[in-house]
Amino acid sequence: MAIQSVGVVGAGQMGNGIAHVFALAGYNVLMTDISQDALDKAMKLVAKNLDRQVKGEKITEAEKDAALGRIATTLTLTDLGKCDLIIEAATEKEAVKSKIFEELLPHLKPETILTSNTSSISITRLASRTDRPEKFMGFHFMNPVPIMQLVELIRGIATDEETYNTLLEVVENIGKTAATAEDFPAFIVNRILIPMINEAVYTLYEGVGSVKSIDQSMKLGANWPMGPLELGDFIGLDTCLAIMNVLHDGLADTKYRPCPLLVKYVEAGWLGRKSGRGFYDYSGETPVPTR
Repeated sequence: MAIQSVGVVGAGQMGNGIAHVFALAGYNVLMTDISQDALDKAMKLVAKNLDRQVKGEKITEAEKDAALGRIATTLTLTDLGKCDLIIEAATEKEAVKSKIFEELLPHLKPETILTSNTSSISITRLASRTDRPEKFMGFHFMNPVPIMQLVELIRGIATDEETYNTLLEVVENIGKTAATAEDFPAFIVNRILIPMINEAVYTLYEGVGSVKSIDQSMKLGANWPMGPLELGDFIGLDTCLAIMNVLHDGLADTKYRPCPLLVKYVEAGWLGRKSGRGFYDYSGETPVPTR
């Protein structure tokens, strides 16, 4: 089927980026959130990021205006029922995601494709709670969405070939590259990346190195653009912990045990950049290591 309209559930960090790239690619986007404030902030951020692309001569002023004109917002989740494709980008909690799909189901067109931007939760399990498991897929964007080139496409056990091919074409249309992943805990990127961040936290926890020396070692010794602890702060330490728990529970292997220090930071509300403090303190002009 031809996708023309896209519904985005959640106007946070991922949702507004997804709305941005789809609108820029010519799709009509309807974005929803539970808060008008979140929707207003998202629209301001999309405009700011489009402005940045204009300044960098990636797009024209006319393309920016056209993209903004294609994004509408609503506080009513069920308004998204008329869309051809729905991308759920709400918080990384399975119960919340399931409730969203449950509320949407009676309002969907028969041909609407449902997807989740989850970074780790079972697509098969989410799909099984809907009336269309064959039209359900994982559609995992990387952060920040307008910049990062990869989209992980995750098939549930029931996903049909038509749905997969349709989304493959959509990824191409928005100028991204698809990597196909099987539906196992954390898929490809986070299956590899998050345990690396967790191991960096263990390295700190065991006193092998300080925050500065760990990040510096990986930036200069492994050519990482960002150190693992800095990256953990950027992703959100609560998200890192949630993914480690999914890996630990889903694969039952002790190598995926979340570091106690990571757990402690999350318990303290030190979640990284979004809370102003994580492995770095972001209250000043320059981030300062907290350990």
